[in-house]
Amino acid sequence: MSIKRSNLKWSPILALVIIPLAALEGSRYPWLDQIARQEQLLVGCDNMGLRYKKKLAIDKLNHILVDHNHKLLYCYVPKVACTNWKRVLMVLTGDSDTKHPVQISANVAHMDNSTLKLSQLTQAEADSCLRDYTLFLVVRHPFERLLSAYRNKFLDNTPTNKYFKYRYGKYIIQKYRKNPAPEDLESGANVTFREFIRYLIKEGVLSNEHWAPVYELCLPCTLNYTFVSHYETILDDAATILNMVNAPSVSFPVTRSKRTKDNLRFYFQQLSIYEIEALYRLYEADFKLFGYGLEDLLGYDLA
Repeated sequence: MSIKRSNLKWSPILALVIIPLAALEGSRYPWLDQIARQEQLLVGCDNMGLRYKKKLAIDKLNHILVDHNHKLLYCYVPKVACTNWKRVLMVLTGDSDTKHPVQISANVAHMDNSTLKLSQLTQAEADSCLRDYTLFLVVRHPFERLLSAYRNKFLDNTPTNKYFKYRYGKYIIQKYRKNPAPEDLESGANVTFREFIRYLIKEGVLSNEHWAPVYELCLPCTLNYTFVSHYETILDDAATILNMVNAPSVSFPVTRSKRTKDNLRFYFQQLSIYEIEALYRLYEADFKLFGYGLEDLLGYDLA
């Protein structure tokens, strides 16, 4: 059963969200989580004044993938299980010969033509899908996602990441490192975490989708999301979403954790409190819309 946010009724007197009881059957706990997440999103959009936006141009919907077979829309966010969800969608849409998502390579899953994008439809077709299809996204603690992007794009030595070191690493080292070694300027390698953060604070976070805020990529205060999934509960959420659209049995791939959460304090203790506060402001919408905080990192949250 698909439930749009417009069907969720907020009562300031009862202070609860009322949804049809049938939606809770068979997936009670994920839907109880969903009540709190939808409330957080609704209130956050209102409190931050982000709600009433103009009609979106079709090119703003290029992060939303389409499965016409199951009337499912997925807004992908890099570094938030998007590779595995793209694999699953390739199976659901029949764009892959295999029925096992884990057998689809990451390179294939990330190809531009791997899955249909909402931006490739006409405006009328896109509007129809947004009105009638189940729409979901997956979110993650903003700083965990940011650290995952840094480690993957600047520390890992893979052929695909040479672009990031050449495109961003060389520039960051040249501008944010005193007396850089010639070999580092040439390769763009060895960007430190603090240099990367200083670059974001000084020049903004919109230069690449891997560290652009979820708010900018998926427009959660403009679009009517049926389901907000969290990285921390990805397997339960995935099962619930697939059940909602009557998808065939698909095993959501489980990838080995790189202990990003455990490394969070190690990396962020390299920053000053002023840098952390400035970085927080850049991702403030993601923190407030999706219910994340800084207590675990700092011992307190920022107002």
